[in-house]
This record gives sequence, structure tokens and C-alpha cells, in this order.
Amino acid sequence: MKTRTPISIRIAAIIIINILIFEVSDTPDYFRSPLFWGMLIIFILLVLIADSIMDLVESTNFKMLSEEEKKQYLEDKAITYFRKLWNAAFKKQTDKEEKSLLIDHGFDGITELDNALPKWWLGLFYFTITYCLVYLVAFAFTDYAHPDAEYKNEAKAQLASISEYEKTAPAIDIDNAVYSSDNIAEGEHIFKTNCVSCHSAGGKGGIGPNLTDKYWINIKQKSLFKNVFWMLQNGSPNNPTMKAFIKEGIITSRDAEKVAAYIYHINQEQTPITESQGGAAPQGQEATWENNK
Repeated sequence: MKTRTPISIRIAAIIIINILIFEVSDTPDYFRSPLFWGMLIIFILLVLIADSIMDLVESTNFKMLSEEEKKQYLEDKAITYFRKLWNAAFKKQTDKEEKSLLIDHGFDGITELDNALPKWWLGLFYFTITYCLVYLVAFAFTDYAHPDAEYKNEAKAQLASISEYEKTAPAIDIDNAVYSSDNIAEGEHIFKTNCVSCHSAGGKGGIGPNLTDKYWINIKQKSLFKNVFWMLQNGSPNNPTMKAFIKEGIITSRDAEKVAAYIYHINQEQTPITESQGGAAPQGQEATWENNK
């Protein structure tokens, strides 16, 4: 009779398969899900019922064996399941068994062994095929292990952490606003969203003044960075088009700190965009900023 896999191994396999199903489906906190435990219990009950039926069939078949066959069956059953697996995968055949596997070509006098592939090799081969198929289905039809989904989830978590940090972080004002080159990229993005309609791309000016030259209409602070922050907070005293972005709630003070870093960068760390290059004509008076940010 065929060797049966122990019920403990089958139950362990059922548990692993059930976990994989819920992992692939991206079910959150599935260990608390009644569906997870319901499926697990049903599968285990089915395995127990099947094992009981197999016990009855095996008992019936055993009674039909001859005494010699019963003796052979009991000797075979005394060998542990894992020992049988080991023997099936690695045990070398005897000389008698090897001779039965010899193939004689006849015409060239060469003989060869007609061995089957090792069980361990076949098992590994089938496992890799099954794994690839499961992964392919999961990748194509679910969000499991999908790079786009992982990126969106990580970005969402990062934005949530930033939002949580800003709830408890000290407020930014004109006194503690600090220039950081790390803010330039984000400041440029905020600038493109809120400022390009007047100041054009790159701050070259249009309806609003050129932000890359030395001339400024409003000079309210000694440093360029602080002056930009002041303008974003209070708006222009002589031009209502330049709103008080912070006070009106259009951007946060932290966003203003980033925009100020970007404008400082294009004004002080890049070449000015002149009229001949498409920049707006100078407006206001030439500013002499303190050498600080």
C-alpha cells in the first residue's frame, strides 16, 4: 500500500496555504478575520475526515493481504515517514536494482542506467514552477508584491507621518524660519503651483517682478530669505495681487519656508535671467542683502 503523508504535515500545509491565500489577497490584519479562521477550521476538518476514511480503507485492504504481505507491510510501516523520504531522494540502489536499470544499446556496445530523476530534484523543480505561477497571478491581478502599489502605500504612509509631525512641530515664523538647501526641490514644486501665474517659470517675471535679479519693490528684511518669507506672510503693501499667502491659509508657514529657500536659490545661487533672455525688466530698487540666510 502507498505510504501516506502524516496528518500533522498535511495540517501544517493547510495552515501555510491558508496564510498565503490571505497574504496574496492583501487582507489587512487577517489573523483577526472570522473568514480566515473559518476557512482554516473547515479545511482542517476536511483533512481529518479524509484521514479517517483512508484509515478505514487501509484497514480493509490490510485484512485482504496474505500473511507474507502483512509482514512486509508492517515492516515497511515501521520505517518513519521522513526516513522513507530520505531513502526515496538519496538512497543508492543495490547492484541488483542497478542491473535492472541497465539499457544495452546493442549496436555500439554501450550500456547506460535508465535512472529516474531524483525525487528531491523533481520536488524542487515543481515547487519553483508552482511558486512562479502563484507569483505571476498575484503580481498581475492583485497588489501583492507590486512595485507601484508598494510605492503608493509607502508614499501615503510618508505623507501621513509628515502630517502627524507638522501637528506637533513648532510653528514656523519670521524669527525661526531657516534656509536649507534640502527645501529647494519642494519649494520649487510649491512655487510652480502657486506663483508661476505671476512670476513665470524659474521666477523670471511676468505680471509680477523678476525674482532672479537684484531689484526689489519691497524690502522689509535685511536678508533675502527673510524678506521673501515676510512677503509670503504679509503680502505686498502696494500690490494686492501679491497675497498674504500664509495669513490667508493658501500655504503653510513650512511651505513658505521652502518657497523662500527656492527663491533664494534662483536669486543668489544661479545666474539672473535678463531681459534679453526673456526675463522681466528690473523693478524697484537695487537691494543690498546681508550675507546671511
